[in-house]
Amino acid sequence: MEVGIVQVVQSWMFEGMSDAEVYAQELRCGVLADELNFDHLWVVEHHFEDYSFCPDNFVYLAHLAGKTQRIKLATGSCIIPWNDQPLRIAEKAALLDQLSGGRAILGIGRGLSRREFDRFGISMDESRDRFDEASPAIIAALETGTFPTLNGKFYKQPEAPLRPEPLSNDWRKTRVTQVAMSPDSAEQAAKLGVQMMAFNYKAPDKQKQELDDYAALFQKLHGYAPRPPLLTEMTICDHDAKRARENAEKHVAGYCASVLHHYEMLGDHYKDAKGYKAYGDAVDMMKAAGKENIAKAYVEQQIWGTPDQMLRKFEERWDYFGPYGVLACFRFAGTPMDVVERSMKLFAAEVAPVLRTWSAESPPKKASAAA
Repeated sequence: MEVGIVQVVQSWMFEGMSDAEVYAQELRCGVLADELNFDHLWVVEHHFEDYSFCPDNFVYLAHLAGKTQRIKLATGSCIIPWNDQPLRIAEKAALLDQLSGGRAILGIGRGLSRREFDRFGISMDESRDRFDEASPAIIAALETGTFPTLNGKFYKQPEAPLRPEPLSNDWRKTRVTQVAMSPDSAEQAAKLGVQMMAFNYKAPDKQKQELDDYAALFQKLHGYAPRPPLLTEMTICDHDAKRARENAEKHVAGYCASVLHHYEMLGDHYKDAKGYKAYGDAVDMMKAAGKENIAKAYVEQQIWGTPDQMLRKFEERWDYFGPYGVLACFRFAGTPMDVVERSMKLFAAEVAPVLRTWSAESPPKKASAAA
Protein backbone atom coordinates (compact mmCIF):
# COMPACT_ATOMS: atom_id res chain seq x y z
CA MET A 1 0.00 0.00 0.00
CA GLU A 2 1.35 3.43 -0.95
CA VAL A 3 1.44 5.98 1.89
CA GLY A 4 1.93 9.62 0.99
CA ILE A 5 1.25 13.11 2.28
CA VAL A 6 -0.76 15.91 0.66
CA GLN A 7 -0.27 19.61 1.39
CA VAL A 8 -3.16 22.06 0.93
CA VAL A 9 -1.23 25.27 1.78
CA GLN A 10 -3.98 26.88 3.86
CA SER A 11 -4.17 30.00 6.00
CA TRP A 12 -7.85 29.36 6.80
CA MET A 13 -8.26 29.46 10.62
CA PHE A 14 -4.54 30.21 11.10
CA GLU A 15 -5.33 33.58 12.64
CA GLY A 16 -2.73 36.29 12.12
CA MET A 17 -0.40 34.06 10.14
CA SER A 18 1.44 35.62 7.20
CA ASP A 19 1.73 33.92 3.82
CA ALA A 20 5.47 33.55 4.46
CA GLU A 21 4.75 31.69 7.71
CA VAL A 22 2.31 29.37 5.89
CA TYR A 23 5.03 28.39 3.46
CA ALA A 24 7.64 28.02 6.21
CA GLN A 25 5.35 25.52 7.96
CA GLU A 26 4.53 23.59 4.81
CA LEU A 27 8.20 23.31 3.85
CA ARG A 28 9.01 22.13 7.37
CA CYS A 29 6.35 19.42 6.96
CA GLY A 30 7.69 18.50 3.53
CA VAL A 31 11.22 17.93 4.83
CA LEU A 32 9.84 15.99 7.79
CA ALA A 33 7.79 13.77 5.44
CA ASP A 34 11.01 12.86 3.63
CA GLU A 35 12.77 12.10 6.92
CA LEU A 36 9.83 9.94 8.05
CA ASN A 37 9.92 7.89 4.83
CA PHE A 38 6.53 8.79 3.38
CA ASP A 39 6.43 7.51 -0.19
CA HIS A 40 5.41 10.72 -1.93
CA LEU A 41 4.37 14.31 -1.29
CA TRP A 42 1.55 16.00 -3.20
CA VAL A 43 0.87 19.71 -3.28
CA VAL A 44 -2.23 21.35 -4.71
CA GLU A 45 -2.61 24.14 -7.24
CA HIS A 46 -4.92 26.85 -5.94
CA HIS A 47 -5.09 30.61 -6.18
CA PHE A 48 -6.16 33.83 -4.48
CA GLU A 49 -7.74 32.73 -1.15
CA ASP A 50 -7.10 31.55 2.41
CA TYR A 51 -8.53 28.18 1.38
CA SER A 52 -5.32 27.42 -0.47
CA PHE A 53 -2.68 29.35 -2.38
CA CYS A 54 0.00 27.52 -4.34
CA PRO A 55 -0.13 29.18 -7.77
CA ASP A 56 2.68 27.04 -9.23
CA ASN A 57 3.23 23.69 -7.58
CA PHE A 58 6.11 22.89 -9.95
CA VAL A 59 8.07 25.82 -8.47
CA TYR A 60 7.25 24.68 -4.92
CA LEU A 61 8.27 21.09 -5.63
CA ALA A 62 11.49 22.12 -7.37
CA HIS A 63 12.44 24.06 -4.24
CA LEU A 64 11.52 21.08 -2.06
CA ALA A 65 13.56 18.78 -4.29
CA GLY A 66 16.67 20.57 -3.08
CA LYS A 67 15.68 20.09 0.57
CA THR A 68 14.79 16.38 0.38
CA GLN A 69 16.56 13.16 -0.50
CA ARG A 70 14.18 10.38 -1.53
CA ILE A 71 10.49 11.30 -1.35
CA LYS A 72 8.63 11.43 -4.68
CA LEU A 73 7.24 14.87 -5.55
CA ALA A 74 3.77 15.19 -7.08
CA THR A 75 1.56 17.96 -8.40
CA GLY A 76 -1.74 17.32 -6.72
CA SER A 77 -2.79 18.56 -9.11
CA CYS A 78 -1.81 20.79 -12.01
CA ILE A 79 -5.10 22.28 -13.23
CA ILE A 80 -4.86 22.06 -16.99
CA PRO A 81 -7.52 24.66 -17.96
CA TRP A 82 -5.78 27.34 -15.84
CA ASN A 83 -2.48 26.86 -17.70
CA ASP A 84 -2.66 28.47 -21.14
CA GLN A 85 -0.14 26.24 -22.92
CA PRO A 86 -0.19 22.47 -22.39
CA LEU A 87 3.37 22.40 -23.75
CA ARG A 88 4.52 24.40 -20.72
CA ILE A 89 3.03 21.79 -18.37
CA ALA A 90 5.00 19.01 -20.07
CA GLU A 91 8.17 21.12 -19.97
CA LYS A 92 7.76 21.88 -16.26
CA ALA A 93 7.17 18.20 -15.45
CA ALA A 94 10.30 17.18 -17.39
CA LEU A 95 12.38 19.88 -15.68
CA LEU A 96 11.10 18.93 -12.22
CA ASP A 97 12.00 15.32 -12.97
CA GLN A 98 15.54 16.35 -13.90
CA LEU A 99 16.02 18.55 -10.86
CA SER A 100 14.65 15.92 -8.47
CA GLY A 101 16.62 13.01 -9.93
CA GLY A 102 13.59 11.20 -11.34
CA ARG A 103 11.24 11.74 -8.41
CA ALA A 104 8.50 13.69 -10.23
CA ILE A 105 4.86 12.58 -10.44
CA LEU A 106 2.43 14.53 -12.62
CA GLY A 107 -1.00 14.85 -11.07
CA ILE A 108 -3.55 16.56 -13.33
CA GLY A 109 -7.08 17.90 -12.92
CA ARG A 110 -9.65 20.20 -14.52
CA GLY A 111 -10.65 22.47 -11.60
CA LEU A 112 -13.85 23.06 -9.69
CA SER A 113 -13.91 26.52 -8.11
CA ARG A 114 -15.89 29.24 -9.89
CA ARG A 115 -13.91 31.81 -7.89
CA GLU A 116 -10.71 30.70 -9.64
CA PHE A 117 -12.16 30.21 -13.11
CA ASP A 118 -13.70 33.69 -13.02
CA ARG A 119 -10.45 35.38 -12.02
CA PHE A 120 -8.60 33.62 -14.82
CA GLY A 121 -11.31 34.71 -17.26
CA ILE A 122 -12.03 31.09 -18.24
CA SER A 123 -15.52 29.62 -18.40
CA MET A 124 -16.20 26.56 -16.27
CA ASP A 125 -18.24 25.28 -19.22
CA GLU A 126 -14.97 24.80 -21.12
CA SER A 127 -13.09 22.89 -18.42
CA ARG A 128 -13.92 19.37 -19.53
CA ASP A 129 -13.18 20.03 -23.21
CA ARG A 130 -9.95 21.87 -22.40
CA PHE A 131 -8.78 19.04 -20.17
CA ASP A 132 -9.71 16.31 -22.65
CA GLU A 133 -8.00 18.14 -25.52
CA ALA A 134 -4.73 18.84 -23.71
CA SER A 135 -4.10 15.90 -21.38
CA PRO A 136 -3.32 13.17 -23.96
CA ALA A 137 -0.78 15.46 -25.66
CA ILE A 138 0.95 16.26 -22.34
CA ILE A 139 1.32 12.57 -21.50
CA ALA A 140 2.50 11.76 -25.04
CA ALA A 141 5.15 14.49 -24.81
CA LEU A 142 6.54 13.10 -21.56
CA GLU A 143 6.67 9.58 -22.96
CA THR A 144 8.23 10.44 -26.32
CA GLY A 145 10.17 13.65 -25.61
CA THR A 146 8.20 15.50 -28.30
CA PHE A 147 5.01 17.48 -27.82
CA PRO A 148 2.68 16.52 -30.70
CA THR A 149 0.93 18.93 -33.02
CA LEU A 150 -2.35 20.20 -31.59
CA ASN A 151 -4.97 21.79 -33.80
CA GLY A 152 -7.97 21.69 -31.51
CA LYS A 153 -10.72 24.03 -30.44
CA PHE A 154 -8.71 25.56 -27.60
CA TYR A 155 -5.06 24.82 -28.32
CA LYS A 156 -3.02 25.42 -31.47
CA GLN A 157 0.46 24.00 -31.01
CA PRO A 158 3.10 22.95 -33.54
CA GLU A 159 5.24 19.93 -32.72
CA ALA A 160 7.99 20.82 -30.26
CA PRO A 161 10.83 18.93 -28.53
CA LEU A 162 11.00 18.85 -24.73
CA ARG A 163 14.30 20.17 -23.38
CA PRO A 164 15.46 19.00 -20.99
CA GLU A 165 14.33 15.59 -22.17
CA PRO A 166 12.21 13.48 -19.80
CA LEU A 167 14.32 11.02 -17.83
CA SER A 168 12.09 8.06 -18.66
CA ASN A 169 9.15 7.02 -20.83
CA ASP A 170 7.06 5.27 -18.17
CA TRP A 171 4.86 8.24 -17.23
CA ARG A 172 1.42 6.94 -18.15
CA LYS A 173 1.79 3.62 -16.35
CA THR A 174 3.68 4.78 -13.27
CA ARG A 175 3.84 8.56 -12.90
CA VAL A 176 0.64 10.26 -14.05
CA THR A 177 -2.38 10.50 -11.76
CA GLN A 178 -5.69 12.26 -12.38
CA VAL A 179 -7.75 13.85 -9.65
CA ALA A 180 -11.21 12.42 -10.34
CA MET A 181 -13.97 13.74 -8.10
CA SER A 182 -16.88 13.05 -10.46
CA PRO A 183 -17.96 10.04 -12.54
CA ASP A 184 -17.00 11.68 -15.84
CA SER A 185 -13.52 12.53 -14.51
CA ALA A 186 -13.07 8.93 -13.37
CA GLU A 187 -14.12 7.84 -16.86
CA GLN A 188 -11.54 10.15 -18.44
CA ALA A 189 -8.80 8.82 -16.12
CA ALA A 190 -9.63 5.32 -17.37
CA LYS A 191 -9.52 6.46 -21.00
CA LEU A 192 -6.13 8.13 -20.45
CA GLY A 193 -4.83 4.98 -18.80
CA VAL A 194 -3.68 6.74 -15.63
CA GLN A 195 -4.09 6.26 -11.90
CA MET A 196 -7.09 7.85 -10.18
CA MET A 197 -6.95 10.03 -7.06
CA ALA A 198 -9.88 11.37 -5.02
CA PHE A 199 -10.44 13.35 -1.84
CA ASN A 200 -12.54 11.35 0.60
CA TYR A 201 -15.90 13.06 1.05
CA LYS A 202 -18.52 10.98 -0.76
CA ALA A 203 -20.80 8.34 0.68
CA PRO A 204 -18.88 5.06 0.56
CA ASP A 205 -21.35 3.39 -1.82
CA LYS A 206 -21.00 6.21 -4.36
CA GLN A 207 -17.22 6.25 -4.07
CA LYS A 208 -17.05 2.48 -4.48
CA GLN A 209 -19.25 2.60 -7.59
CA GLU A 210 -16.99 5.20 -9.19
CA LEU A 211 -13.86 3.21 -8.32
CA ASP A 212 -15.36 0.00 -9.69
CA ASP A 213 -16.57 1.69 -12.89
CA TYR A 214 -13.13 3.26 -13.40
CA ALA A 215 -11.35 -0.08 -12.92
CA ALA A 216 -13.73 -1.94 -15.24
CA LEU A 217 -13.42 0.63 -18.05
CA PHE A 218 -9.63 0.80 -17.61
CA GLN A 219 -9.35 -2.99 -17.90
CA LYS A 220 -11.61 -3.04 -20.97
CA LEU A 221 -9.69 -0.29 -22.79
CA HIS A 222 -6.12 -1.24 -21.91
CA GLY A 223 -6.18 -4.96 -21.19
CA TYR A 224 -4.66 -4.75 -17.73
CA ALA A 225 -5.73 -3.50 -14.30
CA PRO A 226 -5.01 0.07 -13.18
CA ARG A 227 -2.77 0.93 -10.29
CA PRO A 228 -4.72 1.10 -7.01
CA PRO A 229 -6.39 4.51 -6.63
CA LEU A 230 -5.27 7.08 -4.08
CA LEU A 231 -7.66 8.47 -1.46
CA THR A 232 -6.90 11.57 0.60
CA GLU A 233 -7.72 11.83 4.32
CA MET A 234 -7.67 14.80 6.70
CA THR A 235 -5.57 13.15 9.38
CA ILE A 236 -4.96 13.55 13.11
CA CYS A 237 -3.05 10.75 14.83
CA ASP A 238 -2.65 10.76 18.61
CA HIS A 239 -2.17 8.24 21.42
CA ASP A 240 -4.80 10.21 23.34
CA ALA A 241 -8.19 9.29 21.82
CA LYS A 242 -10.04 12.14 23.53
CA ARG A 243 -7.56 14.74 22.33
CA ALA A 244 -7.66 13.29 18.81
CA ARG A 245 -11.44 13.68 18.71
CA GLU A 246 -11.32 17.21 20.06
CA ASN A 247 -8.81 18.22 17.40
CA ALA A 248 -10.79 16.47 14.67
CA GLU A 249 -14.03 18.14 15.67
CA LYS A 250 -12.31 21.52 15.51
CA HIS A 251 -9.83 21.28 12.64
CA VAL A 252 -11.33 18.63 10.32
CA ALA A 253 -14.68 20.39 10.66
CA GLY A 254 -12.88 23.66 9.96
CA TYR A 255 -11.41 22.24 6.78
CA CYS A 256 -14.87 21.13 5.70
CA ALA A 257 -16.09 24.71 6.21
CA SER A 258 -13.25 25.99 4.03
CA VAL A 259 -14.25 23.58 1.24
CA LEU A 260 -17.90 24.63 1.40
CA HIS A 261 -16.86 28.29 1.23
CA HIS A 262 -14.21 28.12 -1.49
CA TYR A 263 -16.10 25.84 -3.85
CA GLU A 264 -19.51 27.38 -3.07
CA MET A 265 -20.76 23.82 -2.69
CA LEU A 266 -24.26 24.95 -1.78
CA GLY A 267 -24.49 27.25 -4.81
CA ASP A 268 -26.90 26.64 -7.68
CA HIS A 269 -24.30 27.50 -10.34
CA TYR A 270 -23.22 23.86 -10.59
CA LYS A 271 -26.67 22.94 -11.90
CA ASP A 272 -26.09 25.00 -15.04
CA ALA A 273 -22.33 24.56 -15.52
CA LYS A 274 -21.42 22.21 -18.36
CA GLY A 275 -19.59 19.12 -17.14
CA TYR A 276 -20.50 19.50 -13.46
CA LYS A 277 -23.78 17.59 -13.33
CA ALA A 278 -22.68 15.37 -10.43
CA TYR A 279 -22.09 18.46 -8.27
CA GLY A 280 -25.34 20.07 -9.35
CA ASP A 281 -27.26 16.91 -8.49
CA ALA A 282 -25.87 17.02 -4.93
CA VAL A 283 -26.72 20.67 -4.18
CA ASP A 284 -30.30 20.23 -3.01
CA MET A 285 -29.38 17.26 -0.83
CA MET A 286 -26.54 19.24 0.78
CA LYS A 287 -28.79 22.26 1.36
CA ALA A 288 -31.34 20.03 3.07
CA ALA A 289 -28.67 18.56 5.34
CA GLY A 290 -27.28 21.97 6.34
CA LYS A 291 -23.69 23.00 7.04
CA GLU A 292 -23.60 21.66 10.60
CA ASN A 293 -24.71 18.16 9.61
CA ILE A 294 -22.42 18.16 6.58
CA ALA A 295 -19.47 19.02 8.84
CA LYS A 296 -20.35 16.30 11.36
CA ALA A 297 -20.62 13.68 8.64
CA TYR A 298 -17.37 14.83 7.06
CA VAL A 299 -15.49 14.58 10.36
CA GLU A 300 -16.69 11.04 10.97
CA GLN A 301 -15.81 10.00 7.43
CA GLN A 302 -12.12 10.96 7.71
CA ILE A 303 -9.61 8.60 9.30
CA TRP A 304 -8.20 9.99 12.55
CA GLY A 305 -7.73 8.81 16.14
CA THR A 306 -5.24 6.57 17.90
CA PRO A 307 -3.06 4.35 15.69
CA ASP A 308 -5.24 1.32 16.50
CA GLN A 309 -8.46 3.23 15.80
CA MET A 310 -7.07 4.43 12.50
CA LEU A 311 -5.96 0.96 11.45
CA ARG A 312 -9.44 -0.39 12.18
CA LYS A 313 -10.91 2.30 9.88
CA PHE A 314 -8.33 1.69 7.16
CA GLU A 315 -9.04 -2.03 7.35
CA GLU A 316 -12.80 -1.46 6.98
CA ARG A 317 -12.22 0.80 3.99
CA TRP A 318 -9.84 -1.69 2.35
CA ASP A 319 -12.37 -4.50 2.87
CA TYR A 320 -15.03 -2.38 1.17
CA PHE A 321 -13.09 -0.63 -1.62
CA GLY A 322 -10.32 -3.12 -2.26
CA PRO A 323 -6.65 -2.13 -2.63
CA TYR A 324 -5.89 1.60 -2.61
CA GLY A 325 -3.22 4.03 -1.46
CA VAL A 326 -3.59 6.70 1.19
CA LEU A 327 -2.58 10.37 1.07
CA ALA A 328 -2.66 11.85 4.57
CA CYS A 329 -3.13 15.59 5.04
CA PHE A 330 -1.81 16.78 8.41
CA ARG A 331 -1.70 20.59 8.24
CA PHE A 332 -5.08 22.30 7.69
CA ALA A 333 -7.61 24.69 9.23
CA GLY A 334 -5.56 26.09 12.09
CA THR A 335 -3.98 22.84 13.29
CA PRO A 336 -1.05 23.85 15.55
CA MET A 337 2.38 22.71 14.42
CA ASP A 338 2.94 20.62 17.54
CA VAL A 339 -0.23 18.68 16.69
CA VAL A 340 0.81 18.40 13.03
CA GLU A 341 4.28 17.07 13.83
CA ARG A 342 3.02 14.71 16.54
CA SER A 343 0.48 13.31 14.06
CA MET A 344 3.04 12.86 11.30
CA LYS A 345 5.60 11.15 13.53
CA LEU A 346 3.11 8.81 15.21
CA PHE A 347 1.43 7.94 11.91
CA ALA A 348 4.82 7.21 10.32
CA ALA A 349 5.93 5.09 13.27
CA GLU A 350 2.82 3.06 14.04
CA VAL A 351 0.31 3.25 11.19
CA ALA A 352 2.27 3.44 7.93
CA PRO A 353 4.41 0.32 8.60
CA VAL A 354 1.26 -1.79 8.94
CA LEU A 355 -0.40 -0.25 5.89
CA ARG A 356 2.66 -1.02 3.78
CA THR A 357 2.25 -4.74 4.46
CA TRP A 358 -1.15 -4.73 2.74
CA SER A 359 -1.51 -5.63 -0.92
CA ALA A 360 -3.95 -7.37 -3.23
CA GLU A 361 -2.02 -10.60 -2.58
CA SER A 362 -1.72 -9.93 1.16
CA PRO A 363 -4.83 -8.08 2.38
CA PRO A 364 -5.12 -6.80 5.93
CA LYS A 365 -5.56 -9.34 8.65
CA LYS A 366 -6.44 -8.15 12.12
CA ALA A 367 -4.46 -4.94 11.89
CA SER A 368 -2.58 -3.56 14.87
CA ALA A 369 -0.28 -0.64 15.35
CA ALA A 370 3.43 -1.22 14.91
CA ALA A 371 5.39 -1.77 18.09
